[in-house]
Amino acid sequence: MHIAIVGNIGAGKTTLANKLAHHFNWEVFLEDVDHNPYLKDFYDDMPRWAFHLQVYFLNSRFRQTQRIKELQNTGKGVIQDRTIYEDAHIFAANLHDSTLMSERDYQNYLSLFNSMIEMVRPPDLLLYLRADLPRLIHQIQKRNRDYENSIKIEYLQNLNQHYEKWISGYKHGKLLIVDVNNLDYVQNPEDLGTIIERINGTLFGLF
Repeated sequence: MHIAIVGNIGAGKTTLANKLAHHFNWEVFLEDVDHNPYLKDFYDDMPRWAFHLQVYFLNSRFRQTQRIKELQNTGKGVIQDRTIYEDAHIFAANLHDSTLMSERDYQNYLSLFNSMIEMVRPPDLLLYLRADLPRLIHQIQKRNRDYENSIKIEYLQNLNQHYEKWISGYKHGKLLIVDVNNLDYVQNPEDLGTIIERINGTLFGLF
């Protein structure tokens, strides 16, 4: 089984991915933001570094999907933090729509994405963490990453709109939407248990 967790910056994907991997005793694949050589520069100057950042993420995510496929073929379960689909349908699309990525760069990026996606196996379950702006901002401030201090509210709002549009048309497999605005699966085991029950119900018909 392969569960992919998607959602905006600060929605709580990494925390939940680790907790689910521990619960199911599956492998976890996290988004590597700490070693990304473009991330800080991107938040300081988005038009200058948008294409570079997205190509880096695309390549990194594609390599991750191939490793996930290998594990699935051996019968291992996988929890993934963010997907290759988001790179194109959310982040690159938002940069292009916001005129932060040129048409030429965007078309070049899409060409790369479309070549790669033919070799990607969709997750068995896409778990979308829906979070409003106050929740996202609170979480971003709480973790206090230097390179995230310059993120604008408008940028987060635009990402949320792209997520909602993408999720509404998602047809690659099973989908579970979890509103996390009033959940705290770090401090409240009941909240985590509720999510696990919903996952089991969606994947296996267990309640």
